[in-house]
Amino acid sequence: MPMQPFIDGLTFSILIAEIKQAKPLLLVIKELNRSACDLFGYAQRDLVNQPLSVILSPHCPAELWQNALAQLDSDHPAANFQAELINREKQTFPVMISLGKLTDPAKNETPTIAVLIQDLSASKQQEKKLLLMHAAVEQSASAVVITDPSGRIEYINPKFCSMTGYSHEELLGHNPRILQSGGTSDEQYLKMWQELLKQGEWRGEIKNQRKNGEDYWAFESISAIKNSRGEITHLLAVEEDITERKQVEAALQESEQRFRQMAEMTGEWLWEQDPGGYYIYCSNAVKTILGYPPEEIIGKHYTELLTLQDKTDFQPYSSVQNAFYALTNHYRHKEGRLVIAESTGLPIIDAHGKLLKWRGVDRDITARKHYEDALIESEKRTRLIIETTLNAIIIMDSYGMITDWNQRAEKMFGWTRQEAIGRNMAELIVPERFRKLVHQEISHFLTTGASRVIDKLTEQIALRRNGSEFPVELSIAPLKIGNAYEFSGFVHDISSRKAAERQIREAQVNLAIAQNEMKIAQQIQTSLFPAKPIISPHFEVTGFCLPATQIGGDYFDYFYRDEQHLDMVIADVSGHAVGPALLMVAARSAIRTQATWLGSPAQTLDVLNNFLYEDLYNADHFITLFYLQYYTTTQTLSYANAGHPPPLLYQKCNFSCKELDADGLIIGIRQNINFEEKKITLCAGDCLLIYTDGLTESQNPAGEQFGIDRLKTLFEKYADQKPGFIVDTLIQHLKDFCQSSFFYDDITVMVFKRS
Repeated sequence: MPMQPFIDGLTFSILIAEIKQAKPLLLVIKELNRSACDLFGYAQRDLVNQPLSVILSPHCPAELWQNALAQLDSDHPAANFQAELINREKQTFPVMISLGKLTDPAKNETPTIAVLIQDLSASKQQEKKLLLMHAAVEQSASAVVITDPSGRIEYINPKFCSMTGYSHEELLGHNPRILQSGGTSDEQYLKMWQELLKQGEWRGEIKNQRKNGEDYWAFESISAIKNSRGEITHLLAVEEDITERKQVEAALQESEQRFRQMAEMTGEWLWEQDPGGYYIYCSNAVKTILGYPPEEIIGKHYTELLTLQDKTDFQPYSSVQNAFYALTNHYRHKEGRLVIAESTGLPIIDAHGKLLKWRGVDRDITARKHYEDALIESEKRTRLIIETTLNAIIIMDSYGMITDWNQRAEKMFGWTRQEAIGRNMAELIVPERFRKLVHQEISHFLTTGASRVIDKLTEQIALRRNGSEFPVELSIAPLKIGNAYEFSGFVHDISSRKAAERQIREAQVNLAIAQNEMKIAQQIQTSLFPAKPIISPHFEVTGFCLPATQIGGDYFDYFYRDEQHLDMVIADVSGHAVGPALLMVAARSAIRTQATWLGSPAQTLDVLNNFLYEDLYNADHFITLFYLQYYTTTQTLSYANAGHPPPLLYQKCNFSCKELDADGLIIGIRQNINFEEKKITLCAGDCLLIYTDGLTESQNPAGEQFGIDRLKTLFEKYADQKPGFIVDTLIQHLKDFCQSSFFYDDITVMVFKRS
């Protein structure tokens, strides 16, 4: 008797094999369950009647199987061993094999064995991770110790032994208090344990003692390890020896004390900053120079005292660790006046190259710098504005001769500053056909003080050095100096903006055309679906399609093939938009043509597959399709499947639903496919839900799919209602679940119910 129905219900992987010959060993697979198919990546039909060697790794010798089979007898009905198998993707993986005989040789039956397979990949990976973690801890540059909740040491790594001078044997089973030097008070230890128990971790510095009596400082990070009930099972401590750092800090403190004593004896502003540029010390001279007492300076960032210009210029120096000498800083006095100081600073770096702080001195040079800065400040500001603006700036006299030309003008027009200065502006950058108008505008302004261009923002055409013309936005500002005028022109290249405006206009036109065409296509496609439900005294059927875009690739239909046969079909063309929709129309035409002949669901799928194969193959698309035929006289439902999600059948007699499925590849993969056809008799009140995968695979904002389980629950709840009500209710539940009325895939639902 075939064992397939039995083994398919098992959750572990199992296959049934016949021993065709003993030497050399030849095992042939006769049956296997779905779990085994999933494990190897094959369909069931691809492995049945195939030699077992198809799934054996090249590194798995046949002798291993022969020896295991030889062990099977009446006293040893089963044999277990580890082996290596290979899946359809040629990926090998470790497994535990259990063999058992299913036939009695004395009855002259073909020797048959059961092969149970347990995938060991996960456990092998876990072992590898544990070994890697153990090696990492053993070889860690940090000291690691693990204790039980009472503090008894259960594990230490080699670094902990080398740091403390104790061996493993001297520390295991003892309490870490043997390392106490007396430099840490009981109150500190109590606070540490309270924080550890409350927060689950503690970090801090502790002074301990090595085996030889030498004190050392350690930075410890202690964490509580808890079980699933939240109980502390162990304590993990990671320690770093910071003795050398502590010694350096002590030496620095002594040096800093001497430095502060000297600072009080000088009239210059001595200061210290932390690595981030915040003041940690100021001498009293800062009161004289900036008007702030030292306590108001400490804690401020050095840029807070600078002028806005210096903040911009000197900000990058905060990340540099090089000394600086005679650097000019511009400070703002507490009373608001400018203070100029000459600053020198040195970085204080430890033995490891780490920046500890800055130490420096500022002296007031305001009086010396005031006169020279006053002479150049105006020119500096003007040049800074001219050279940093995004516009081309052109300055000319009342005769139109260029007197200044910034860098942006060089890039925009192609003339260097040296080449442009002294040239007539109109002759240099104005197209010849407009030059006369420019001269007239300047002359009219000089005579009347009025102009259509000067003191206004206008769009003009400019000329590059290479002769090309381009659109610009122009603003000319007049400035009267004595009895003469000076004109400042600000020019902005608007070529990109104009091109973007043209593209936007073209895109708007194209979009309007496309939207109109899509609307027409949508109306045509919608007209191809059934216009209304079919309602008879014995049954009712209806459907609904919600496309992901304006037109989609889903299709459903129901129609009478003849007076006694109602055909129902649902299909899903891969992809969305126009291409899949056209293929859907072709599929509908083929189905409707086939409906004029006598044919079963399987025969219809076979004809449809061969008819559409080339179109689908060339378009790189495929179709999943489920075809049903209801015989109204006998209430028998025949159906065949082409890789589509199985429909759900709600059976009124037991108030539950099950999936209807039949073997068959998706349409468009290859020609001449054999489609399995099944039949079932429908009872009064039975209800059938047919759908596309867009329904079950839709996701909510959290990424959770609507899913088949949720669909089954809702279907069972509303199966007693009218088909139209069921369809509307399912779609509304889907929208509520996804919190959206728009979906990434087409969604189609069809419901058939026998009265």
